[in-house]
Formats: sequence, C-alpha cells, structure tokens
Amino acid sequence: MFPVQLGPDLSCETAVILGQGNVALDVARVLLSPIDLLKKTDITQPALEVLEESRVRRVLIVGRRGPTQIAGTVKEVREMVNLPNTRPDMLASDFEGVKEALKDLPRPRKRLTELMLKTAMETPGEKEHERREKASRVWGLRFYRSPVEILADPERSSRTAGIRLAVNKLEGSGEGARAVLTGEMEDVSCGLIISSIGYKSLSIDPSVPFDSRRAIVPNNMGRIQEAPGLYCSGWLKTGPTGVIATTLNNSFDTARSVLEDMDSGTLNTSAAKPGSQSINALLENRGVKPVTFSEWEKIDSEEVRRGAAIGKPREKLLTVEEMLQVAGKIT
Repeated sequence: MFPVQLGPDLSCETAVILGQGNVALDVARVLLSPIDLLKKTDITQPALEVLEESRVRRVLIVGRRGPTQIAGTVKEVREMVNLPNTRPDMLASDFEGVKEALKDLPRPRKRLTELMLKTAMETPGEKEHERREKASRVWGLRFYRSPVEILADPERSSRTAGIRLAVNKLEGSGEGARAVLTGEMEDVSCGLIISSIGYKSLSIDPSVPFDSRRAIVPNNMGRIQEAPGLYCSGWLKTGPTGVIATTLNNSFDTARSVLEDMDSGTLNTSAAKPGSQSINALLENRGVKPVTFSEWEKIDSEEVRRGAAIGKPREKLLTVEEMLQVAGKIT
C-alpha cells in the first residue's frame, strides 16, 4: 500500500479520502483494519510498521455525487460495514429520496444502494448495536461534496489542519447525473488527505483513433472500426469502470468479436504473421530487456519464500532493482 520512500504521516485522528471507488474503500479499510488482521496478509513489512504506529481512528470517504452514483461495489462496501472494531457514520440527509429511486436501478447498483441505505438509516439489531458501541474506529461515506481548498495548520504550515468542501446538488439522474455547486461550503478537520481519483487512459500511438474527452479508443464490442483488424479491451475500451470481473467480461466480448471476424473472413488469417518475433525485435532495437514468465516465476517464488518465513502469504519485493536481481537480469 505505501511505497517505502513515502512515509505517510498517520499521527492524526481523522483522514479524508477523495473518491469513492474500490481503491478508496481499500485505502480506508487498510487505515482502519486491526494490525493482527493485516499481519496475515501480503501487506509489506514497512507498511505494517507505519500502520502499527498509526493514530488514525476516523476515515471519511468523499464523493462529488450521490449514493446511486458511487463508483465502489457491493463487496467492498460490505467489507467496510463488517470491518472489526469499526462503526459506520453516515449523514441521513445524503440519502433523501434514495429509497424511492431503488426501483429504477439495475440489480448490482440496487444491491449496493440497499446495503448503504440499511447501514445509514436502519436501527441495527441488538448484536450489531453492541458491536458498534464497542468500536473505537469510525468510517463514513460523504456524498455531494467536492474539494475546494486544503486548510493548513496555522501553527505548522507544512501540516494539514483540514479540508474545505463545496456542497453539491445533482442535475439529472442515474449515471449521467451532474454535480452542480450550491454555493454552500463546509470545513472538515483532518490531518491527512488522500486522493483516489482521476484514472485516465492515454493515447500512445497517433495512428490509433482516440477520444480525448472520454479517454477511450472508440470501438464497437472491442472492434476499432477506424482501424480494421485492431481491437481493444480493458479501461481503454470502456473507461475506468467496474471491478476485475467487469473488465474480464468485457475482454470476453472483445475475444468474441475477434473470433466472429475470423469466421466471417473480415479478419484475414491466411497470411503468416511475425507474431511475438516482431515485438522482440522492437524491444531489442530499443535496448529493452523484457522479463520473461520464467523469470517472473523466480520473483514470485522468492516473495512466497520470504513470506512463509514470517507467516504471511508472501513478502513483496519493493524495488525494481531487487526484482531484477532475483530474476537474474542484473547482478
């Protein structure tokens, strides 16, 4: 989670995360998880050492739109709801009118929204109430808020004292709803602000069509129609949306397009192609030494070996130089 050289300051009580995607939820979960739980994962030792000293007890996850537009998914939100020694802190006002919108939502979005509604609005049962009462850490989703200004500590200008948020309202509905400023502002005291927004694909070849506004290659089921015989998948195809399973299913669609074009004769497969040889020649011409799969296996094996020695699934290598040494690429 934390690069060795980053050294985040976790001496504050409240952290604010900007963005409400799965990465933002992952960051919140790591900041609030019990250390004994993290020790059983493949999180790195330097990160564990920082987190063991952490004084963060409250995390707010901020998004500019509403509950029905949150980018996170139900599994990740449920993991936050069930995180040991934590309790949720939501604003009832953020959920006004959300229950009435449930009937129009697609099933995955509906399940997620129902979970958030239940967490925010319903009185918990006796067992859950007791668990929340004992919790020493708090997390919350804050909707309809956009960052405006980071507030410096007046006594130490190099430290953060808070963040100023603009309060929004939505114009439109569903995925296309747009956040519009209301003119209202609110200040939130915090000592740590983490940005978890802004993934954007880039064009790397001028010969390939690219939609700069949407940051995707225009396509139809993965087919790049302005460049016959060329296909795309992943977030370059769809934009930054969904989880690994979503991207996997979209990749299957692209693969089906390739097979359909092969069967119909649209894609010429009769002529011999250089295949990977052309890529190898290109890399050699550029002086790039690729890491092969068998060399990656050496890295994987070493990480697993180091992890087993301290009771973890693996202990990750933290620098490219060390990875290349283990792979036998450099000495």
